[in-house]
Amino acid sequence: MIIKRAIYSWLCALVLILSGVMTDTAKADSLAKFLPDLTPAELAPGADAFGPIREDVPVAPILKGGEVIAYAFLTSDYVGTTGYSGKPIHVVAAIDPDAVLTGVKLVEHSEPIVLIGIPNSKMVKLTEGYAGLDLKAEAASGGDAHDLDIISGATVTIMVIDDSLVRGGIKVARALGLGGLSPRQAEGPKREIDLTNEAISDWTTLSGDGSVRRLTLDIGQINAAFEATGDPKAIARPERGAPEDTFIDMHMAVVSVPSIGKSLLGEAEYANLIEWLDEGEHAILLLGRGAYSFKGSGYVRGGIFDRIQLIQGDNSVRFFDKQQRRLGDLATTDSPSFAELDLFKIPAEAEFNPAEPFRLQLLAQRSIGALERAFLTFDLGYKLPERFLMPVAAVAPIVDDAEAEAAAKSALWKRIWKDKTVEIGILGAMLLVLTGAFFFQFHATRNARAFYWFRIGYLTFTLVFLGWYANAQLSIVNLMALAGSLRSGFTWDAFLMDPLVFIQWFAVAAALIFWGRGAYCGWLCPFGALQELLNKAARALKIPQWTLPWGLHERLWPVKYMIFFGLFGLSMVSIPLAETYAEVEPFKTAIILKFVREWPFVVFAVLLLIAGLFVERFYCRYLCPLGGALAIPARIRMFDWLKRYHDCGHPCQTCRNECPVQAIHPTGEINPNECVDCLHCQVLYQSADKCPVVIRTLKRRAKTGVADLNIPSKKPPANHPNAKRTTVPKEETQ
Repeated sequence: MIIKRAIYSWLCALVLILSGVMTDTAKADSLAKFLPDLTPAELAPGADAFGPIREDVPVAPILKGGEVIAYAFLTSDYVGTTGYSGKPIHVVAAIDPDAVLTGVKLVEHSEPIVLIGIPNSKMVKLTEGYAGLDLKAEAASGGDAHDLDIISGATVTIMVIDDSLVRGGIKVARALGLGGLSPRQAEGPKREIDLTNEAISDWTTLSGDGSVRRLTLDIGQINAAFEATGDPKAIARPERGAPEDTFIDMHMAVVSVPSIGKSLLGEAEYANLIEWLDEGEHAILLLGRGAYSFKGSGYVRGGIFDRIQLIQGDNSVRFFDKQQRRLGDLATTDSPSFAELDLFKIPAEAEFNPAEPFRLQLLAQRSIGALERAFLTFDLGYKLPERFLMPVAAVAPIVDDAEAEAAAKSALWKRIWKDKTVEIGILGAMLLVLTGAFFFQFHATRNARAFYWFRIGYLTFTLVFLGWYANAQLSIVNLMALAGSLRSGFTWDAFLMDPLVFIQWFAVAAALIFWGRGAYCGWLCPFGALQELLNKAARALKIPQWTLPWGLHERLWPVKYMIFFGLFGLSMVSIPLAETYAEVEPFKTAIILKFVREWPFVVFAVLLLIAGLFVERFYCRYLCPLGGALAIPARIRMFDWLKRYHDCGHPCQTCRNECPVQAIHPTGEINPNECVDCLHCQVLYQSADKCPVVIRTLKRRAKTGVADLNIPSKKPPANHPNAKRTTVPKEETQ
């Protein structure tokens, strides 16, 4: 009865704890929560009060003498981009009537894995540095009008803050009509292309109704335009020729519209175009003649067409060589002749809508020195004729667009992946080399000296590249963030923010099936590599090595599992608290922050490394919660790659005595939960100097003159662990 009451009391306490956690989670963070802790002057110089938060748009007017001089907003009210922890980073910012940020404050985040050890003043200074950001310029450039500052160890966090401020600020400016910005839907009902209209028209009809638009400049006009700039160098170098001569005569049409495309390209060429385009992509046709080329004479393959730019709303598109195709001739018989006929593909990520107005911007340049040029821009506006469009239901202006938000999140992580193309390629090569070494481990370990230096080189590259350069150290915090994401609503966005970590986790998942946890712990963990390399140096310096008694060694193994389960249980109550206690991992101190942080963290990491000088991989063996976490699913591995003789452990103890992490039992079997797949036992398996089986076989060969390569081993005694095997392996020698 007492036991039942105890269990009941424990369950009630657990329910209360979980309900409290759920209640805290349910409290949505809002501007009203953070505004009382801020002063108006922090967000807008000279301000003296906050007005009430508006009901239609979640902003608070910032007042000076009773007049509104700016609006305060919380970025997470408008943008759902999450940080490294899988949670939003809350920033309160103020925007003035001209759509310029007047003040920025970082008010709350859940990024201990990144920010513990990084001075808070550094983060605050970087965030406040966004004051003065012109959101009109950001809206026009697609968010690329400013330079992005990065703090080592907090790359993802900074990019999330940047994305939240820029996109959130633009949404606020549009919702309030600040700086001349307005909601995209304000122009009336959205339109879409009528794909059933495939009527064929001639050139005269297409150019007459606006299906083909034209920009014409003569020599006199271009010279007058440069004279109007007042630049004496540009004026001194006018275009040669008569004023009425053609400088450029450029025509444009959207040929991904069926009727226009078939009319100008013909059935066969239009079919080729559709095959070239992927889903969501469109294409324009540019035609040109005259003294000036819209492509440019200096264009080289692999480059960009820098004289033209397509602009629609806040988005702009520049074209690369892979997005361009030459056209031989037009299908219309009444069209004029052109020197340039080119098709340009508009990628899907540009979010181009051919049913909405857009413009093509032409850059006219003039050389005014050896390396100096003057520039002017001219716009060719385009709007599809009504006969190609059909109306859809009108949409009211909105601030929260789930589809646009998802697209923006996708664009952010794709941008990160694109920026890290080189690093991704190097990591891919590392994984390929390691996979090859494992699949052909018998051949790789045949030459002990060559394999030793291969391993030293690989571990050095892991430490320097994956660790200190790329900061791609996996952590138990990654698993806790995954568990938290699964409870609150899983999305890929937070995990795709760091491509090297993401790729490694997928590689680890595959490795767990083939080889167990050792593939990562023994080869790809930067801190593990640091421990082993330091121990190699210690051995070279004759520092004594300690071998723990087997009984004590076995009892220390479970400590890392206890740490893992403790952290996992704590994460069910509070992920930030669990991430703080996850400092039991010295990874951030030694790898990400390179020992540049508060002294207690540095002392802790250094003590672990010192212990590793005497006991190789001391931390990996007994304390690493990540190793413990990986060992649990590693039990499902489908293959046993490490070769063993029946003599191993009965009586031979060579491999057991030389195993760097004591993962081999005295009875000869390898404990896959503790093995780091260093393959040293496979080197010994073929050693003519250390392996008794190989030595015995070589002696027999020398005595008899016969290469006994396939002599069956005797069956082990019934009480031997290897007696459980279903097949009897044969002795293998060099």
